[in-house]
Amino acid sequence: MPIDVDTARGDTPGCAFVNHLNNAGASLQPSIVVDSVVDYLQAEALQGGYETATERADQLDTVYDRADAFLGGGPENWAFVESATRAWNAAFSSLRFERGDRVLTTRAEYLSNMGGLLRAQEIQGVEIHVVPDDEFGQVDVAALESMLDERIRLVSLTHVPTQGGLINPAAEVGRLLRDTPVIYQLDACQSVGQIPVNVDEIGCDILSFTGRKFVRGPRATGMVWASSAAVAEMGNPAGVDGRGADWDEPLAITPLETARRFEPFEFFYAGKVGMAAALEYAATLGIEQIASRNRELASRLRRGLSELSGVTVHDKGRELSAMVTFTVADHDPQVIQCDFRARRINVSTSGPGSARLDYPERGLGAVVRASVHYYNTEDEIDELIAAVGDLQR
Repeated sequence: MPIDVDTARGDTPGCAFVNHLNNAGASLQPSIVVDSVVDYLQAEALQGGYETATERADQLDTVYDRADAFLGGGPENWAFVESATRAWNAAFSSLRFERGDRVLTTRAEYLSNMGGLLRAQEIQGVEIHVVPDDEFGQVDVAALESMLDERIRLVSLTHVPTQGGLINPAAEVGRLLRDTPVIYQLDACQSVGQIPVNVDEIGCDILSFTGRKFVRGPRATGMVWASSAAVAEMGNPAGVDGRGADWDEPLAITPLETARRFEPFEFFYAGKVGMAAALEYAATLGIEQIASRNRELASRLRRGLSELSGVTVHDKGRELSAMVTFTVADHDPQVIQCDFRARRINVSTSGPGSARLDYPERGLGAVVRASVHYYNTEDEIDELIAAVGDLQR
């Protein structure tokens, strides 16, 4: 059944104070998430951090079951970390490359992921190659297939990039790579919680996401999944410590046999409880229903903006996300963001610094990014459209 928007907004205190269209930055958290975090922090304050973690070990571990129920893959293959960037790099840094190995990425690649790729190029001699886009602006799967050879070790794909409204065909790439030795790493930072994502159906080997965006969890939370086959090929992650490995010999440590090797000893424990609550809340609503509502709201926003003189929508792709990017003639996107904030309308901006393989090719500088979520209303969408129209008047 459709999302009960009134109930969702009643669960979200922030809706009474702001028109929040920056869900791709950090969504407003529902009360159940906030209450879970506050309750855990209160327990730490009263009895100690280590003691609370021991007493509430079962509660902390529910996050793995929630991730499995929402995204598949098995609870033991999930690890909780401090952010999506930490999640992506924990898995990537565990891979063992040889000089001359090739990695394929796309024009949608994100800044922090590129940092990891470039480090592998610097330290391990990996070669980085960029797969072109197709006529729709998404990764060209046929071109990717033509680039596969015995030297290709990994394909890095950003499912929903931070810019451009694009949803890349992740499952199509998975089908292409399924019977190859190539490792398929998927950045699902902006897709989990927004659209259906299932690691088994997509066919990736590694997947990472954050809590603060469309999952509606706390900041400083992230999760990473790796298949058992992928973990078997990995070594120690960068930053491995006493939680992720056993110190067997004076000069030797052995990483855990599961994805838990990616977890550090110190992370946001209360946030882990909050992440579990957020995943359960999203699952209760239903990801298909969430995605449907997001499509309706984003389509309404794109349609309204496209009808305004001097406004250009810059989204691309065959399938579009809940993130809408646009510019207004003769108006600086950052000034627009500040002006709208004064009107209690939250939007963000995106620029070449986060899309170096994409925006320069399209001749784009900074753009305004408005990202909807299911708890937003049609009136809120229309309010933003009217505010953009006011700029031109």
